[in-house]
Amino acid sequence: MTTPRSTVEDSPALDLPVPRITERAITGAAGLPVLAGALLGLLAGVGATIAGATQLASKTSGLGIALAVAGPLLALASLLTTFGLTVVSPGQARVVQLLGRYRGTVRAEGLTWLNPFTSRRRISTRIRNHETETAKVNDADGNPIEMAAVVVWQVEDTAMAVFEVDDYADFVAIQTETAVRHIATSYPYDAHHEGQLSLRDGADEIARKLSAEIAARVASAGVRVVESRITRLAYAPEVAQVMLQRQQAGAVVAARRLIVEGAVGMVEEALERLAERDVVELDEERKAAMVSNLLVVLCGDRGTQPVVNTGSLYQ
Repeated sequence: MTTPRSTVEDSPALDLPVPRITERAITGAAGLPVLAGALLGLLAGVGATIAGATQLASKTSGLGIALAVAGPLLALASLLTTFGLTVVSPGQARVVQLLGRYRGTVRAEGLTWLNPFTSRRRISTRIRNHETETAKVNDADGNPIEMAAVVVWQVEDTAMAVFEVDDYADFVAIQTETAVRHIATSYPYDAHHEGQLSLRDGADEIARKLSAEIAARVASAGVRVVESRITRLAYAPEVAQVMLQRQQAGAVVAARRLIVEGAVGMVEEALERLAERDVVELDEERKAAMVSNLLVVLCGDRGTQPVVNTGSLYQ
């Protein structure tokens, strides 16, 4: 099998060693016929041993000695043959070694017979989840945040998983945590200007970049990353209140800006309609006063108290 590669174009460039061993498939003999033959051989060996003992007891030395010797040997060979029977369950594979050398991987489900002198390590090829512990790191702005993620992964190359790293499950866990910390320190928690990528607002893009980095880091272990997502993202407790106030202030400023923009548009529309319908003629000073009064009414956060002018327009 080929070395697993990330499908994301912008995966980080890491100086990973070239894998020395990659997976190759092997197929053993059908297990059921071998099992049936081993059972028959075991029964025949036991029968021959009993027959040989009977012949020796009746002083028939030649045939009795032959049966007494062949019987146990046949039974022992049949028993040894059963040691090569290997069960491969769905979602599993067996990495086969003979005298320390990698011979191949068995992925075919069912009962298979292999050389009984080989070692067969069981490797799960099922899809797994790993959730990192909540890491306390500083974002790109230096603000302390807490971040955790979950990664969905699967062993794709069993030979690399066994021979290229000590423990592929621990390797995935450590590399995932490393990638989470690196992503957290590479981007700010909140965007400070339009178009800036942030951890809070760019969840999909951050998840894509996180998947790419994890995939690049665990590729040498023969692991394929299916998906990764951020499961926890928050400011650290010691700065959470201050950052919340800053977010609230930003929201208030944005709301005020929207209110002012709307109020200015309403005032412009009011002046234009008054001029079009020739309702009243206002000089520049009175227009300024009207604009000021309308903006106070429209932009104020409290109800206004009207003042009724009973005199003329200029009093």
